Amino acid sequence: MSIVQDVRAAAVFSQELYRSKLATTYHAKLRHDPLARLRMSEGRHDPYAVYAEVRPQGPLVPTRMGNFLTVDHATARSVLTSRSFGVRPLEGPSPTSEDFDLSFLDRNEPDHSRLRRVAAPAFSPRMVRGYRSRISELVGQLIGDLSGGSVDFVSSFAAPLPIGVITRMFGIDRDSGVDTAAFARYGAALGGSLDGIHSLRHARELMQAADALGTMFEQLVAVRATDPHDDLTSVLVAERGDQVRPDELMSMCILLLVAGFETTVNLLGNTLLALQQHPDQWRLLTEQPDLAGQAIEETLRWNPPVQRTERVSFEEQEVAGVPVRKDQWIVLLLGGTGRDPKVFPDPDRFDITRSHGTEHLAFSSGIHYCLGAPLARLEASIALEQLAIRLPHLRVAGPVTMRRTTLIRGPLHLPIAA
Repeated sequence: MSIVQDVRAAAVFSQELYRSKLATTYHAKLRHDPLARLRMSEGRHDPYAVYAEVRPQGPLVPTRMGNFLTVDHATARSVLTSRSFGVRPLEGPSPTSEDFDLSFLDRNEPDHSRLRRVAAPAFSPRMVRGYRSRISELVGQLIGDLSGGSVDFVSSFAAPLPIGVITRMFGIDRDSGVDTAAFARYGAALGGSLDGIHSLRHARELMQAADALGTMFEQLVAVRATDPHDDLTSVLVAERGDQVRPDELMSMCILLLVAGFETTVNLLGNTLLALQQHPDQWRLLTEQPDLAGQAIEETLRWNPPVQRTERVSFEEQEVAGVPVRKDQWIVLLLGGTGRDPKVFPDPDRFDITRSHGTEHLAFSSGIHYCLGAPLARLEASIALEQLAIRLPHLRVAGPVTMRRTTLIRGPLHLPIAA
């Protein structure tokens, strides 16, 4: 591409970005549209207040932006599990090299199942059980680093844990030739793109990170093709067959890296913050550390890392008694479905002894249910149990800074003293 073409492309991108931001601001400030408000600072600060305003309007609510949204648990589950909805229109284009390709997460059938089958063996119960010792080892090391005064829980514990697990999963070690620190840095950068691209500079940084990660994965795949180990990369190489193109394999690797990091780091941050905001629940956990798994499920219901997802209708149909056109989108506000009083009694109460908290939709549902959910649960529950046992007097030691994102929710900085 020539310099002139580069400039023109940048100008078009900037205009579209500006137009999108202006439209969101207009609908949020002047038309009080709930979806637009959720994408502004109001949604970052307290999306649950917006969800509470939406709920009395019915199970499927039209927005000024031309789509529908729902905080109704039954409606959201119905859409997520229906084969008459997908993640992109039936006639929609496939991702191009200029897009951030989310692999099978961004595909309808049959491509979704074709690609997901390649990654599934790496998340089998046997493989996930095999990660337990590595997780416990990392948790032990990281907790040791927390005991020396005030530290940031996110940068000192919640982020290094999933990165340490993921690098080991992919088989990134001294023999692989991949720079572990750079791998983690580029993966975290791409994770920030899930909430959208905010500027031309941000877009450039993401492209550089994606290119660098692509090169790293190409190198790693080449190594494991001739020297397979008991790791995720070797499984992907062995399972790909003739049905998966090299570029599809690269996109799959990047998806598994980004999703694995973003889910766990924010789940850990949200869980510890919720427990510290509810001292009686933290005290209960320190007295009964085996409640760690339930505390994780309650956080997934009460304040999940992923706040929303979307589905598009393949046909004219009715949803919750409301007509939906073909190619019309429904935004499923997962954070709101976890507070549905028809499913969760006293839904705003954070209670780690809640008996049916696992009915949440934090990991989605249907064919796009999160493939890495068992691993995220294992990492978070081991970490939380050990924190409760070894650091029972842990407390928040300063102002908490939340991420400036609305799709992904979690603390950016969580200062603690142990």
